[in-house]
Amino acid sequence: MRHFLTLADYTKDEILEILDLAKQIKDETKRKEFKEYMPKQTLGMIFEKSSTRTRVSFETGIYQLGGVGLFLSSNDIQLGRGEPMSDTSRVISRMVDMVMIRTFEQSKLEEFAKYSKVPVINGLTNEYHPVQLMADYLTIQEAGLEENLVVAYIGDGNNMAHSWLNMAAKLGFELRIATPKGYEVDVDILLNAQEMAKKSGAKIIIGNDPLEAVKGSTVVTTDTWVSMGQEEEKERRVKDFDGYIVDEEMMSQADEKAIFLHCLPAYRGYEVSEEVIESEKSLVFQEAENRLHAQKGVMVWLDRQRNV
Repeated sequence: MRHFLTLADYTKDEILEILDLAKQIKDETKRKEFKEYMPKQTLGMIFEKSSTRTRVSFETGIYQLGGVGLFLSSNDIQLGRGEPMSDTSRVISRMVDMVMIRTFEQSKLEEFAKYSKVPVINGLTNEYHPVQLMADYLTIQEAGLEENLVVAYIGDGNNMAHSWLNMAAKLGFELRIATPKGYEVDVDILLNAQEMAKKSGAKIIIGNDPLEAVKGSTVVTTDTWVSMGQEEEKERRVKDFDGYIVDEEMMSQADEKAIFLHCLPAYRGYEVSEEVIESEKSLVFQEAENRLHAQKGVMVWLDRQRNV
């Protein structure tokens, strides 16, 4: 049985297979052909962190696949009252067909998966956000930019940066990450990505100069500087990230056909300017919609693996 906890667990062929499935299902959806790939199945959705896109995309996605989503806030289940993750897993996984978890530490997700009787999907942890990267790469494919892809990630060395590292290392494209000093990516995650990149041929460049990272890139992407739970650090972070806003001047350094991506929510005037996010180069809302389609691909693929 397979889980979807981090892209590092998947091969290039598997990632592309899931994306092909996502594109197929998206095309069917656009034609109003809602095939019941997962009839009468239940997706348990555990949220220790609230979300707009994650909840709506997974709940809509499982419904369109013929199943039903069950929203489980940590405030509503015993997990929020101190029940061990292992016990919660052994109970819930006996009652549903698949579980998506949006939580804090990756270790909690891995513990749940260890005891689960059904596939588990990472809806976001402090360390990784793999379902978002599947949507991002689907958007890149739709823009016709997979060939000679150069991605510039500007901002915090957080779960998005880590997931970009894994995706680049697996698929073999060039990734440039520029963060302020003190906000670099996790060293162990970087070393693991560099080791995987030896096989794929990926080029991974880490630095602190955003303009240098963006120069000639075909995708420019960023994330909020102040993630959920970091509000008290906002004033300091805004100061530390001075010069890292993706604005028109920065985008002008990218390739003329470059696109802008952001996992949202975006804070205009901080990590991205109003002009860039509302420009023709910005595909952020197509990217957000692709969360729905990419995640349907993930769910259907995982369901099929149980029957292999």
